[in-house]
Amino acid sequence: MTERIETGACFCGAIAAELRGEPIWIVYDHDDDCRRAIGSPLTVWIGYRSDQLRFTRGTPKTFSKTRGIERSFCADCGTSIGYCDAGLPGEVHLCIGFMDHPERFPPQAHSFWPLKLPWVEMADTLPRLDATSRRRAAAFGDPATRKCG
Repeated sequence: MTERIETGACFCGAIAAELRGEPIWIVYDHDDDCRRAIGSPLTVWIGYRSDQLRFTRGTPKTFSKTRGIERSFCADCGTSIGYCDAGLPGEVHLCIGFMDHPERFPPQAHSFWPLKLPWVEMADTLPRLDATSRRRAAAFGDPATRKCG
């Protein structure tokens, strides 16, 4: 069996990455912080172990507003690349829009379902979770219990 290799790049091509192996999770995210950061009503996050990711071109810029969360993006074109969560050490979560073949990443669940915008309709039968689909350290808070600033 051959190892799965996926690639991703930002809109302008300044940042590119290679991912080796299977993702550890793929989830729709309805969280209001992510919605604001991404600029979209929801996103799909693809989770990998940090050691599965290698940037092959460029270095993303990072930004943090939420304690424990470091978001990455292209400083040239603004493409959202992903985020790291101190409450989930050793993981990196990539935005589906960064991936070269997003069709290869079908989501497995909806996270933060109660934060879904009322006009977003989802006809799938995936699990609808009240919070994140990943068990994270409680010290970093939970988006479902705070307001986006």
